[in-house]
Amino acid sequence: MNDRPSTLAQPLRMPSVARIAVHVLLFALGAVVGVAGALVQGGWFPGGLLLALAGAAGLFLGASRATGGRGGALASGAGWMIAVILLTTSRPEGDFMFAAGGGSYLFLLGGMAVAVICATLAQGRQPGGSAARLGK
Repeated sequence: MNDRPSTLAQPLRMPSVARIAVHVLLFALGAVVGVAGALVQGGWFPGGLLLALAGAAGLFLGASRATGGRGGALASGAGWMIAVILLTTSRPEGDFMFAAGGGSYLFLLGGMAVAVICATLAQGRQPGGSAARLGK
């Protein structure tokens, strides 16, 4: 029998400074990928749309693997989503980044779906110990 208590029963601790810095960096990287994807998807349709979504998926999945949990995908996805949502607003001069075409909507909704899928597929934090059932 394992005398060590489950990680789920441990009190919450503040994350380390390095972990916070990594998540802030992933948030900023998500914003950069969102801006780059917004430029590429409109410039080279339909290949640019696929390239932008593949780049976002690579970032989200890579971030979750790099951090070892869902937090990396959530941080980079949040940065991506905030940057893209801010780019959808029109400026006082009448300029806007996204046209009203189907490609823009596919980029917006597809990117959000990819972020959710990558965060869901990421490995969650699992308690240590054997691979057998925890109660046994």
